Amino acid sequence: MTKHLLALACLAALSLSACKKPDDAAPAADAPKAAETAPAPAAPAEPMPVAEAPKAGFDAAAFAGAFAGTLPCADCSGIDTKVDFKADGSYTVEETYQGKKDGNAKGDGHWAAEEDGKRLRLDPNSKSDQDRLYEVVSNDEIRLLDQEGKKIESELNYSLKRATAAQ
Repeated sequence: MTKHLLALACLAALSLSACKKPDDAAPAADAPKAAETAPAPAAPAEPMPVAEAPKAGFDAAAFAGAFAGTLPCADCSGIDTKVDFKADGSYTVEETYQGKKDGNAKGDGHWAAEEDGKRLRLDPNSKSDQDRLYEVVSNDEIRLLDQEGKKIESELNYSLKRATAAQ
């Protein structure tokens, strides 16, 4: 009879433990409902300030004019360069490769100021030529930049100066 009581006690213990719900399962099931019923955060009392666009401080017509100088050359003593920026957004460029036979080149296209007048982009009409970028150092000086618009790290002079009417 003790065997039957022991077996009966084990069955009772098993059946009671199977019926009991775990305490930590209930809150997890209710959590999504709580999030759904939570009120939305209140809107800020004042609107957030909107970042202002850079002020257009670059006057293309006033900047227009000719810039000239001698730029470094990989296989000659220098490239005499003259860029004429016109007020209508067009430009012409003349280059003479020093010491080169047939070393003259001419080009034209359109130019635009970028970064609120801190950089100039020359977009050539010739599809085989790449855009050129210049940093505006001052109203009277521009400096050639690399193709990514970064300064060329060199001791060589990459500047062109505003040309006088006599040049």
